[in-house]
Amino acid sequence: MEKQPCVYLLASGRNGTLYVGVTSDLIKRVFQHRNNQVDGFTKRYNVHDLVWYEIHECMESAILREKQIKKWQRLAKTGLIEQGNPDWRDLWPELLPA
Repeated sequence: MEKQPCVYLLASGRNGTLYVGVTSDLIKRVFQHRNNQVDGFTKRYNVHDLVWYEIHECMESAILREKQIKKWQRLAKTGLIEQGNPDWRDLWPELLPA
């Protein structure tokens, strides 16, 4: 996957702790989270599974979407995940080149 603005949701497991983030390099950023290279929330609460992401044309729209999702209640966030990933699979392996 090329560098491209994305909004993403990480989870500690099915119906676990959620984290909403934005990045221009999803593979690099998720790798950092998974390997505890990012101090803070995801490291402290072991939130490493990529369960949802959305690609954007520009960083401005990705940031706006991230802010929108962060305001949502948990039920709306879990609904967003379950629309495309009802089993809460870790999508990380699908990002990696074959």
